[in-house]
Amino acid sequence: MAAYSSPPSSHILLAILIPILLLTATADANEERKVYIVYMGHQTSSSSSTEAQHLNLLKQVLEGCAPCDSLVYSYTKSFNALAAKLLTKEMEKLAGMKGVVSVFPSKILHPRTTRSWDFLGFPATVNRNPPLESDVIVGMIDTGVWPEAESFNDQGLGPPPRKWKGDCINLKCNNKIIGARYYNSLNDTSQEESPRDFNGHGTHTASTVAGKSVQGASLYGLAGGTARGGVPSARLAVYKVCWSFGCAEQDILAAFDDAIADGVDIISISIGYPFAFDYFLDAMAIGSFHAMKKGVLTSASGGNSGPYHGTVGNVAPWMLVSAASSTDRHIIDKLVTGDQRFIVGASVNTFATEKESYPFVYFGDGSFPPADCTHLDEKLVKGKIVVCGYIDDGTGAYLAGAKGAVMLDDTYLDTPFSFPLPAIVISYSNGERLMQYINKTKNPVANIHKSEAVFDPKAPVVASFSSRGPNTITADILKPDISAPGVDILAAWSTVGKVSGSPNDTRSVEYNIISGTSMACPHTSGAAAYVKSFHPSWSPAAIMSALMTTAKPMNPSLHPDAELAYGAGQLNPVKAVDPGLVFDATDNDYVQMLCDEGYNKSMIRIITGDERCCSSLGRRTARDLNYPSMALHVASNESFAANFTRSVTNVGDACSRYRVKIKADGRLKVAVNPKTLVFTKLDEKQGFVVSVSGGPMATNSAASASIVWLDGKHSVRSAMVVYTDFTT
Repeated sequence: MAAYSSPPSSHILLAILIPILLLTATADANEERKVYIVYMGHQTSSSSSTEAQHLNLLKQVLEGCAPCDSLVYSYTKSFNALAAKLLTKEMEKLAGMKGVVSVFPSKILHPRTTRSWDFLGFPATVNRNPPLESDVIVGMIDTGVWPEAESFNDQGLGPPPRKWKGDCINLKCNNKIIGARYYNSLNDTSQEESPRDFNGHGTHTASTVAGKSVQGASLYGLAGGTARGGVPSARLAVYKVCWSFGCAEQDILAAFDDAIADGVDIISISIGYPFAFDYFLDAMAIGSFHAMKKGVLTSASGGNSGPYHGTVGNVAPWMLVSAASSTDRHIIDKLVTGDQRFIVGASVNTFATEKESYPFVYFGDGSFPPADCTHLDEKLVKGKIVVCGYIDDGTGAYLAGAKGAVMLDDTYLDTPFSFPLPAIVISYSNGERLMQYINKTKNPVANIHKSEAVFDPKAPVVASFSSRGPNTITADILKPDISAPGVDILAAWSTVGKVSGSPNDTRSVEYNIISGTSMACPHTSGAAAYVKSFHPSWSPAAIMSALMTTAKPMNPSLHPDAELAYGAGQLNPVKAVDPGLVFDATDNDYVQMLCDEGYNKSMIRIITGDERCCSSLGRRTARDLNYPSMALHVASNESFAANFTRSVTNVGDACSRYRVKIKADGRLKVAVNPKTLVFTKLDEKQGFVVSVSGGPMATNSAASASIVWLDGKHSVRSAMVVYTDFTT
C-alpha cells in the first residue's frame, strides 16, 4: 500500500521519459568538456527530425569529437533544445549560429541533494519563524523510522512542546523524534516489535518533511550535497503501521486515533490504494476526517497507478492529496555496445563503470521481445550482460551471476529506479536494435555505465506513474489537489532497508534515491507545516487553500490531462504563507457536501462518528462545497451549464479590494459575480458565484480555466477543469 515507486514486483513499472539516443561514439577520453544547454525556442518539427538537426548542428562545431559522443540529451517535444558536452570554443561557435537562442552551462555539474526544496524556491535561508516552527509536530504514518540517521539529530532543539502528549514505545526518542508508536495487529514476526524502520520508506519521508541539514549526503556519489527537510526545526512523531505484508487498515485507523490525541499538527501519510474507495469504506478518509475535526490537516499521496484516468486513490475533500512531479535534476544511465554505439536509458545505477565490456546475450526463440529474466540458467548467463524482454526487480539476473541486465519497457518513460546489479531500462524500439546488433555480430559485447545526474529544463512535469483524476467518488471535487517533487528524491534511509526492490540486494546505505507520490506527499506536508508555523490558528482547510491558491501553474503543453494530473499546480511554499484570501471550511461543511451527494445518515455516521442531520438548504451539489479548486463532470457531446458558490476569508491586508481575472479554454464560457470583492477588516468573508457553460465536448476530453483574484499584492488562483467521461 505504500505509495512510492518500486520495481515491478509491486506492480509499478518505471522507465524513462526522455527520447532514447542511439549514438556512434569515438570519444577521446583525454578531452575535457563541459555540459551546456543549447536552447532553440519552440518545437516546430517531429522528434526524429529535431534529433537529426541537433546532431547536424553539433557536427558543424565539434573538433575531434563525434556528435553522438557530445550529445547528452535531445529535447524534442514541447521546445527545441539539446544538452551537449562542449569545449569553450565550440560553445562560442554554437552561440553565434542562426536559430540558437541561448547557450548556458548545465547545472548538472554541481547537483545538490536539496534540489527538490531549492527547485520549489524554498532554500535553507528562507524566512522562518523558529520558535513556532519548533512547536509544530508532524505525525508520520508509515513504515517507522531509523532514529540513528543523522537527519534526526536534535542539536539545537529544546524539549518537546508542552502540548505534546505522546509516547515512545520500544524506541529511544530525542528532541527531534519526540514520539514513536507501532501497530502490528496481524502479528508480523519478521521484524522486531518496535517503531524501527526495516524498509527505509518511512525514514525517507520523515527526513524529507523535517530532517536536519546533513552535508555530504549522496547515494554512492550520486546527487551529492546537503540533505535537509522542509521544516528542519519541526518535531516528528512516528506511527509505524506498515510491515512486510503491507499496511493494515485497522492499524492505520489506530495510528490516526493516537496521533490526534498525542497532539500532532500535521499528519503525513504516504499510503494508499490503486483506486479510490467510498469514504465510508476508506480508513484513511475516516481517520483524516476525525483529524480535520480536531484541527489537524492530513497530507496524503495520490497513488502510483498512472497514467491511467480515475486512479487517484485518496480523494476525500478534507485531505490534501499530492501528485508527483520532476525537478530539474534527472538521473540517467548509458549502455555502450561493442560497435561504440550507446543508448541513454533509465536506472539509478550505483555500480562503477567497468573498464571492460562483457558478452551481450538474450534468450528465447529469436523472436521479439526476448524471454524475461525471472529464471535464468547460471551456466548461460554468468559473466554476461543479458537483455530481458520485460522489466523486473533484477533478482533473476543477479542470482544467475550476470554482469548486468538491459530491460525493455515502454509503459513508464520518465523515472529510473534501482536494481541489485548494473542494469538499465530502455524502450522496445531500442531493444530491437540491440537484438539486431547481437544477431549480426560474431562476439557482441556491452558495458553499462554508472548513472549520472543531468539538468532537465522541462521540469516540473508530472510523472507518468502519478495517479490521475478524475475523482471517482465525488466527480465534482478535483483530485489530486497539488503537485510536488516526487522523482529522483534523495533522503535518509534505513541502513537495513533494501536499496532496490530485490530481496537479495545486500547494499546498506544511509541515503537512497527513490520516486513516487510518497516522495511528493512529504514535500507538501513540510510546506503545510511551514505555513502552520506562521499561522498556528488556521484551520486545515485554510492551510490547504493557502497552498493550492498560491501553487504555480504548470505547462499545459506537457500535460494533456491538465488539472487531472497536477491539480492546482506546483507547490510554492514561500507564497503560501501570505495567500491574501483563503477558502475556509469546517466539518459541518463537509458533512453538508455528503448530504448533498446523497449519503444517508448511517453512511455519514461511519465517517463522522457522530449523529449529523442534513440541513435543508435547497438543491445543492458538491460544487457548493467551499473548495479552493473547481471541477465539473459533464456528459459527452452535450451542452452544459453549472454554478460554483464560493466564499473567501480575508487574511491579507485589512482594507483591500480584489478584482477578478478569468482565463479559460475557448470551449468554456466563464463568468464571476461579483467581479470585485471589497474588504474592510481581517477575517471578513465575501461570497461570489462562478458560472461556467459550453459544449458539446467529446469523450476523453478536458478543458481548463482559472479564476484569479488580484489586489496588486496577492494573487489568489482557483484552478478549474471541465471534463467528460474517459474511456482510455
